[in-house]
Amino acid sequence: MDEHADEPIGLGTALVRTSFLVDAEYTEAAREKDLTVQQGQLLCVLIARPYGMFELAKTLGVAKSSISGLVDRTAKRDLVRREADPGDGRAFRVALTAKGAQLAEELHAEITRRVADLSHDLSESERDTLTGLLARVVAGNGVPEVFTECPNAACGE
Repeated sequence: MDEHADEPIGLGTALVRTSFLVDAEYTEAAREKDLTVQQGQLLCVLIARPYGMFELAKTLGVAKSSISGLVDRTAKRDLVRREADPGDGRAFRVALTAKGAQLAEELHAEITRRVADLSHDLSESERDTLTGLLARVVAGNGVPEVFTECPNAACGE
């Protein structure tokens, strides 16, 4: 247990510690689905729509050379597939397979539940305030939509 738990912390420290909490929940949820964190992120991003390789690398914040290996490893597990890009005959997009879509929805729901549970000590009003403030921080910093509200009922909270 942290011997300094009762000491006040600054905003930067609070956000960094929160990111560690969120990362730990994301990692554990992915591990329970036999995925790496990167594979889990890939699947969750692709819930919204197929992405081109360059756009996918940019959205996930990984090198273009790394995204190819990630897609290859995930495709070998029949979770994603390459498909022709209708706007560019030389390019392709990455999309979820049926198996990948089901796993992505399960993972998304589990991560959303786990991370929301981190605020269990807050009142409903405090959670609403926190949600609004964090949404403003995300919007104000142009964070890519690497984890969206799931469009399917199976992903609901």
